[in-house]
Amino acid sequence: MDQLEKHLTPDECRLLANLDSPARIQAWLDTVPYSKDDFYRCPLRVMRDRKAHCFDGALFAAAVLRRIGHRPRILELLPNARDDDHLLAVFKENDAWGAVAQSNYSGLRYREPVFRTLRELTMSYFEDYFNPVGEKTLRGYRGPVDLSSFDRLEWTTSDAGLESLADGIDRYRSVAILTTGMEAALQPVDERSLKAGLVGSNPDGLFKV
Repeated sequence: MDQLEKHLTPDECRLLANLDSPARIQAWLDTVPYSKDDFYRCPLRVMRDRKAHCFDGALFAAAVLRRIGHRPRILELLPNARDDDHLLAVFKENDAWGAVAQSNYSGLRYREPVFRTLRELTMSYFEDYFNPVGEKTLRGYRGPVDLSSFDRLEWTTSDAGLESLADGIDRYRSVAILTTGMEAALQPVDERSLKAGLVGSNPDGLFKV
C-alpha cells in the first residue's frame, strides 16, 4: 500500500482515508461508472479516471482492503461460454466471507461477511448471475488469489503488468458448482429480475450473446 500512497495527491489521500471499511469501499465503487474498455486499470488509475469494470474494481477494492488490515484477495466467478467472468475482492470478518465488487449488474456487487465458505459466497451470486437474455450462467469459481504474490508487478500503480496478473490468476484451480443435470434443468430468469439486474447498466459493457 505504501507504493500506492507515494503516488497520491493530498485530495486522493483524503479520499482513501475515508474508505475505512468494506461497505465504504463499495459505496465509493457504486459511484464509479462501469467501463466498457477492453484494457485493465490499476487502482491508482481507477481513482483518477473514475471508471472501472469488474477486474479494475476488484483490484482497487483489494488494494484498499489491504490498507485497512485485510489480505488483498480476489475471487473469480466463472460462467459458461455465454457470459463474462466476474471478479470480487473478498475479505473475512468474524470468520465469515464477504465481498466488494464493481459490476454492470445491480445484483453482483457487495456481500455482507456472513458466508462461512467460499462456495456459500459464490452461490449467493447464482440467481443474479445471468446474461442479457436471461440465462443463468454461473458455473464455478477460482481462488481466492492473494494479490500480494503479484506485488513485483506494481499492480496498484501501474497498468503494465496487469495482463500478466490476469494470466497468473488463470493458473489457479477452478471449482465447479453445478452438475450436468443441474445445468440442463435451469430455468430462465423472470422478466422482473432481469430488468432489476440491468438497472443503471452500461449497454456497451454487456456480454454480446
